Amino acid sequence: MPNIKSAEKRVKTSQTRENRNRAARTLLKTNIKKFDAAVAGGNREEADSAYRVAVKTVDHSATNGIIHKNKAAHKKSQLTKALNNM
Repeated sequence: MPNIKSAEKRVKTSQTRENRNRAARTLLKTNIKKFDAAVAGGNREEADSAYRVAVKTVDHSATNGIIHKNKAAHKKSQLTKALNNM
């Protein structure tokens, strides 16, 4: 445990950010899996709505530094390809 007050505050803020980032990564993975399930199921309307949610989540994650912007672009390209190949 830190002895200095500012170090104690840093521990608290880093834990808060870690929890927030973990929740954002979990949401990102969940939305991508929902899209993949909709594509595998062959339901076009469900896949369209899941696609919009997944792309929005990917953009949000890239903006907030959860994932790199190039990874976000790559992931969106993969999602679009999967949707178009249905």
